[in-house]
Amino acid sequence: MGARFGVLGAITVWRDGTPVDVGHARQRLVLAALAVDAGRVVPTGPLVDRVWGVGVPRRGREALYAYVSRLRQALAGTGAELVREQGGYRLAAETDAVDVLRFRETARRARAAGGGEEAAALWETALGLWRGEAFAGADTPWFNAQRSVLEAERFTGQLDLMDVRLRLGQHGRALPELAARAEAHPLDERVAGQLMLALYRCGRQTEALEQHERIRRRLAEETGLDPSPPLVLLRQRILTADPALDLAPVTTPVTPRPRPRPVPQQLPAPPVTFVGRERELAALDDLCGTADGERTLDIAAISGVGGVGKTWLALRWAHRNLPRFPDGQLYVNLRGFAPAAGPVPAAAAVRGFLGALGVDPQEMPADPEAQAGLYRSLIADRRMLIMLDNARDADQVRPLLPGAGGCVVLVTSRDRLTGLVAANGARPCAVDPLTDGEARLLLERHLRRVRRTDDPTAFDAIAAACAGLPLALAVVAARVAVTPRFPLRTLAAELHDTQLGLDVFSGGDTATDVRAVFSWSYHALGTDAARLFRLLGLHPGPDISLPAMAGLAGLPVSRVRPLLAELARVHLVGEVTPGRYALHDLLRAYAGELARTVESEADRRDARRRVVEHYLHTADRAAGLLDPHRDRVPLPPAVPGACPQELADQAAALGWFTAEHAVLLGVVDLATGADLDAGAWRLARNLETYFDYRGHWHDWAAVQRIALGAARRLGDPAWQAGAHRGLGNCLTQMGRLDEGHHHFRQALDLYERLDDPVRQAHVHRGLGWVCGRLGAHRDALGHNERALTLYRQAGHRAGEALALNNVGWVHAVLGDYRQTLDYCARAVSVNQEIEDRHAEAGAWDSLGYAHHHLAEYPAAVSCYARALHLVRGFGDRYNETEILNHLGDTQLAAGDLDAARATRGQALEIALEIGHPDTDELRTKRDDLGPAGSADLRAPHPALR
Repeated sequence: MGARFGVLGAITVWRDGTPVDVGHARQRLVLAALAVDAGRVVPTGPLVDRVWGVGVPRRGREALYAYVSRLRQALAGTGAELVREQGGYRLAAETDAVDVLRFRETARRARAAGGGEEAAALWETALGLWRGEAFAGADTPWFNAQRSVLEAERFTGQLDLMDVRLRLGQHGRALPELAARAEAHPLDERVAGQLMLALYRCGRQTEALEQHERIRRRLAEETGLDPSPPLVLLRQRILTADPALDLAPVTTPVTPRPRPRPVPQQLPAPPVTFVGRERELAALDDLCGTADGERTLDIAAISGVGGVGKTWLALRWAHRNLPRFPDGQLYVNLRGFAPAAGPVPAAAAVRGFLGALGVDPQEMPADPEAQAGLYRSLIADRRMLIMLDNARDADQVRPLLPGAGGCVVLVTSRDRLTGLVAANGARPCAVDPLTDGEARLLLERHLRRVRRTDDPTAFDAIAAACAGLPLALAVVAARVAVTPRFPLRTLAAELHDTQLGLDVFSGGDTATDVRAVFSWSYHALGTDAARLFRLLGLHPGPDISLPAMAGLAGLPVSRVRPLLAELARVHLVGEVTPGRYALHDLLRAYAGELARTVESEADRRDARRRVVEHYLHTADRAAGLLDPHRDRVPLPPAVPGACPQELADQAAALGWFTAEHAVLLGVVDLATGADLDAGAWRLARNLETYFDYRGHWHDWAAVQRIALGAARRLGDPAWQAGAHRGLGNCLTQMGRLDEGHHHFRQALDLYERLDDPVRQAHVHRGLGWVCGRLGAHRDALGHNERALTLYRQAGHRAGEALALNNVGWVHAVLGDYRQTLDYCARAVSVNQEIEDRHAEAGAWDSLGYAHHHLAEYPAAVSCYARALHLVRGFGDRYNETEILNHLGDTQLAAGDLDAARATRGQALEIALEIGHPDTDELRTKRDDLGPAGSADLRAPHPALR
């Protein structure tokens, strides 16, 4: 029999039916990468890419040679061997010996066999080769892409087998499988058509029509589309009881319509005024290819001095080539040379891309490398444009590169990115300053040809002074345009006389002229507008709202608005989105230089304090709207001029947090760097509710670590304890349970030394939560009982209600449901007394769970209905999923199979939308509708938090 190779599941080798030890995980990846192409040579370079992806170790090729040598020893005597030839390696084995190749060949034969018993047997053989997820445990871009392709082939094969079974009249046998598949793929019209036909043939015409109505509604709600014509025709034939349906499956097969994937459109608008660059545009055409159907990964490294127009060039080319990218565009400004906020971490950019690709924050893996792997998997089969603007260096870019062909990546940077060219195959495209003729033409277009005839010599001198930099030309043009009576000769003389130089951003002699241009426009500003421009150099960015600008300047919004208009007229600030403004990096650097040289140290310190307190006090108000029952941190009054914003309601609070998310992270850093540690700690505390609600666990952990450092510098043990507790919460939510437990213990030790019973109780609830997730339910009960005692002693009613519910829930986990009813009924009563509707929903859910396990099903359903009503009022999708899961268990136990199936389908639908961590479990429960009372008692309950 010889060697057999399996990749449709765990990567395995058998010799005469006995497993062969082929080494550790990475060594197995080498074998799997060769097995997929058994009989063909895989060159060394691509083989290394398959096995390691972008994380190739420094001595990756040497490691590959060692793995191949060991694999040869492991395969000795099996009849298969690894052969070195033509610059690569080949697995010399029969194609029939590799399960994935055997699967594809058997599937081909099944399709050729038609629709009889032979086809059914072949399909069952092919699908029977699968032992689980393909390449189980492998996580590189190539393996992830191959896995996606194979899963699609497997799913198609399952549908083809179902068509054969329906032709053979096996609709009764097929019905349970089809029902489960339709629940798992609610937008797949081919599956829906098969289920409708099977239901009809089983004499269930009404249910077949209901299935059509169900998918029609789902398609309309989620895609805005109507069912395809074949599915509509099938419905009509069922409605009229067409006799042909009793003899054969649908004559016009339903074309599957896959679940729509988000098509991100993140590309900024193209430059309004653009000239020249034909050489560079042609080079990009050549570098990035234009042939239809190409599946290569093209990376263009566009480099040049700041302000030379790299971004404008990239956007011009991108918008000219948009039809090449039907799957959308991703864009991120990496702020590689931003003077204040610093470069965007690659991990943060990956998370932003995942969000644009439809991944809920809670669905994202905790590990940054796993996030990058998920990102590469999602774009592996897409034709997309990815623009990475203003990159610092190659290391910042690499985690954002796709792992497979089909995409074009445009990278702009002041760095030449030689490392990206050498190691990743990027092709360089250097952008030089405009020629004199191009610069004059661009200035003319900015001014719409209205001034050159006044004084051609002066006009040419102004263009020349801008050193061919489009940014400088735009600023000068704005200045000329708003001073129509000012002689061009005088303007040209002033420009040439002002030689300051932007040394910190010098990429050559051109930088000196850029500063001259900026200073010329700056000196034309009024006193107050010039001060506002200087202070903007102190803001962490990346953008700023009008109220925050008022806080920075210490002026009312009504006074700032005309100053902002004055800055915008001369292109010293731009409105990037409605109501939000930003400075180009060079302008921000210039503003920062002016702030350091013109503003006194006291004025700079006061401006930083005002802007920190603007965000701090607004965040405090917003957090209070999101969670009115939280323990608020007392704040001293805001310093005069901070101008905190008033927010009307919860929706406004959530909108403010979302718009200011990136800025708030920068403000926390700004506060620590400006010796405002108290503000940094308080702001981090006020961000917790927002980060928790929206699933931004990584940012939550980052700011809590900053808060912990600030508290230590301040020597405040209470604030240190608060930061430890915050870290315990977010790390536990991320599944890092040991770390979460450690920080909760640190917090508890500090609060005990401080004799703070209420906060000790908070931490005991946290310890109960993490112990419950670790399976230590007796410990969880002890912590929650201690919390309850402390809350009662302190008269803390909101905490008492939460602890009552937690204790009741743990009793349910331990099987004492009568105790659960007692504790959770008291929790409902206290929550109603203090009007905490969100916590009340959790208590009703616990009551329903206890009634269910006491076989009191009507009471359980009633409790779940009240919980759902309350939790939906908050838009809390996570807990809505939990409650629906429990309700489905009760409906099944009560014998209402249809209601249970619908409820579990609804729970799974929401779980898929939000990235619920228990999605796989929910899918399994929905698919097999296990025995009554099958709720998993080990599942963490939200009330334990």
